Amino acid sequence: MPTFMDVHAGYADVTPQELAAALDADREHAVAEGVRFDRHWLDHASGLVFRLAHGPDREAVLRVHERAGHPATDVYELPQ
Repeated sequence: MPTFMDVHAGYADVTPQELAAALDADREHAVAEGVRFDRHWLDHASGLVFRLAHGPDREAVLRVHERAGHPATDVYELPQ
């Protein structure tokens, strides 16, 4: 299954509770798209969140985030 890194902007002032809610929203929609999330990283200085995902294709990862209410800024397929 392909591996992706997705990027979300605008999280510089996010609280731990707000970030957890966003991650939970992703998980709620991931199963329907065949996507699994492994890890996430938050860079407070830039306000970027990075998520490591596995799924059938880039579009599936994008749909999960859009349905969760926070579209990804970028999604990159990582080489195996």
